[in-house]
Amino acid sequence: MPSLNADVNVNSDFNKSMSLTPHSTLYTLHSTLLRGCRGLSLLALLILLLVGCGDSQFEYTDSRCYVIIDNATHQDPTLAAAMNPAAPGTFCLVSQTISGGASYFTFRSNYGQESKALQNAIDKRRTLVFGYNNAIIVGFGSMDYPPQFYAFDAECPNCFDPMAIPVRSKRLQLSDAGIATCSTCKRQYNMNTGGNIVSGDGGNKMTRYRGATDGPFTVLRVN
Repeated sequence: MPSLNADVNVNSDFNKSMSLTPHSTLYTLHSTLLRGCRGLSLLALLILLLVGCGDSQFEYTDSRCYVIIDNATHQDPTLAAAMNPAAPGTFCLVSQTISGGASYFTFRSNYGQESKALQNAIDKRRTLVFGYNNAIIVGFGSMDYPPQFYAFDAECPNCFDPMAIPVRSKRLQLSDAGIATCSTCKRQYNMNTGGNIVSGDGGNKMTRYRGATDGPFTVLRVN
């Protein structure tokens, strides 16, 4: 008849063989599972980051635009109205023209107000680029609180071809309701909600640039 000591020795040997020592099969399996779980966790985190950044990644165009206008100097009322967060829904088409050998900023709001400002020496030293075809649209949307400041290209994103020769403008027309309309394709875009299509065939929403302002008579920056 086996002794009690023999049973104890057998159990002890079994426990040792099943312990998670660095050389045991169970330890190897345990370590592999842990590494696998960590790998899956990192992969899940990466997917979440990519999904979260997906919308913002394509929110703005990569096309060149560089506009700086110091309205503390120019004191233009048309531009000031569009840079006023207390007046959401006011948008201003901004471009530059040359008249009589002088360079001007020109401003036209969606309420019909028009004005222009003579460029000074500082303005002339800047290499300004007004989007695709010398015109951008800026203003605060009326559908968010606090209001969001938008900067759009003034050309229809579905009709204008910057590579065409010659370039043919498809400039959007602005209404006091904050709607931009293309006279060619008849699409209508809501500038208050980021330039999405609200009437007409599907397609691209308005081309957006990064825009910033600190108030009516401060600096407008668009890029």
